[in-house]
Amino acid sequence: MIPETKYARSDGVHIAYQVFGRGPRNLVFVPGWASHIEYAWEEPLFVRFLERLATFARVIWFDKRGTGLSDRVSGLPILEQRVDDLRAVMKAVGVRRASVFGTSEGGSMCALFAATRPEQVERLILFGAFAKRLKSPNYPWGPTRASRERWIRQLEAGWGSDVELDTLAPSMARDPSFRMWFAAYGRLSVSPAAAVTLARMNTDIDIRGVLPSIHVPTLVLHRRNDRDVLVGNGRYLAKHIPGAKWVELPGNDHVWWVGDTGSLLDEVEEFLTGTRAARTPERMLTTLLFTDIVGSTRRARSVGDRAWSHLLARHNRLVRRELARFNGREVKSTGDGFLAIFDGPARAVRCAAAIRQSVRELGISVRTGVHTGECEVLGDDIGGLSVHIAARVAGASDGSSVLVTSTVKDLVAGSGIDFEDRGLHRLKGLDEPWRLFAVA
Repeated sequence: MIPETKYARSDGVHIAYQVFGRGPRNLVFVPGWASHIEYAWEEPLFVRFLERLATFARVIWFDKRGTGLSDRVSGLPILEQRVDDLRAVMKAVGVRRASVFGTSEGGSMCALFAATRPEQVERLILFGAFAKRLKSPNYPWGPTRASRERWIRQLEAGWGSDVELDTLAPSMARDPSFRMWFAAYGRLSVSPAAAVTLARMNTDIDIRGVLPSIHVPTLVLHRRNDRDVLVGNGRYLAKHIPGAKWVELPGNDHVWWVGDTGSLLDEVEEFLTGTRAARTPERMLTTLLFTDIVGSTRRARSVGDRAWSHLLARHNRLVRRELARFNGREVKSTGDGFLAIFDGPARAVRCAAAIRQSVRELGISVRTGVHTGECEVLGDDIGGLSVHIAARVAGASDGSSVLVTSTVKDLVAGSGIDFEDRGLHRLKGLDEPWRLFAVA
C-alpha cells in the first residue's frame, strides 16, 4: 500500500511527505533533484528499495519545494530553503533527531543540514553526491559551465521523454516498461521550466567549505563508474568530512534504486544499526553577524548620557526586531553592537542589510560583517577563529555597506543577492589577507 501523503508548512510553502516503516531508528531520506513520492511506488524496483529501508528504519521522505506533490515556487529555490523544508518535515512528524540519507543533489543538502544542525542529526549517509557541481582547477570532477549549459538546453528540449536514462540508469535503459515509467516519473515530478530552474540551482552548488565542519558519523557511498556524478566527487567528500567512512561500490547507475541495491543497502543498514548514537558535537558551522555603531563614543560624548541611553535603547529594539524577522539568534550585545548567528547565510546577509537601513531613521550608521565558519559552542556563547573573523570583517566596514567574506558569497549563490568585490583586506590578528565583498 502507498503510504499516506501529508503536508508540512515551510515558510508558507506546503511540503509533501510520507512516513513508513517500523524500524527502531528515524531516517530522513532525501532523493535527488526531482521526485514524486506517490508515483515512485508504481515502479517495483523503487518499491523494493524503499521497503528494504523500512525493515531497519522508520523512513521519512518528501518532495522538495517545486517538485512532485509539493507547492510549485517561483525563482530558484536555494539550498538554504531546502534545508528549512527538511527541518519543517521533521517538525511536522514530531522527530527532533534522525539520521539523514541524501542522494545526488540531496546529499549536498543533507551535508549542509548536518553541519549547521548537528544536534538534529545522528548519522549522515551520502550516495552519488557531490561537493561542487562545476569543474574548477582544484575540483576536476564536474562539467564546465559551458557544457552544463548545453546539457540544460538539451534537457529542456527533451523533457517528457526518457531523456538522460542512458546516463542515470544505464542498467535499465533497454527495458521498455522502465523507460515508460521513468519518462512519466520525470513529467510528474517537475515541469520543463521547473526542471531547468532546478538544474540551474544545482549548477551553482558548492559546499566544499562546509565539509570540515561535519562532526557526525558519516558514510559516503559511490558507484565506481557512475556516469552522471564521477566517483572523484565521492572520494572528495569522504576525504574532507572528518572521520567519514568511504565505500566504493561496483556499477555505473547513478540512481539509487536500480543496479546492485542490495550491496548499497547492506552498507546503509550496517552503518545505522552497528554504530552508537552520535554525541552532540561541541562545534558547529554557523553564519555570524557582527554589528557596531559607527562613532558611538563620539556620539555619546556629544549628546550626553541620558540622550545616548535612549538612542541606544531604540537601536537595540530595531536590531532585535530584524533578528527576529530573519530567524537570527542573539548571542550577546557588545554595548553598541550585537553578535548574532543564523542557520543560513542568505538570511544573515538580508538581516544585516535590513539593520543598516532601519537604523538610519535614528541618524546613525552601523558597521556590519557576515562570515560563515565553524565555531566552538560554549554554553549560550560561541567562540573560535570564525568569531574573530566576523568581528574583523565588521570592523573593515565604514558603515555604508554590508561586508561579507568570500565563503558567504559562495554559499548564497543563486539567492539573488548581488555583491561588489572590495578586494583583499588585512584583518587584524590574521596572517593571510581575506577577500571581502559588499552587498550591492
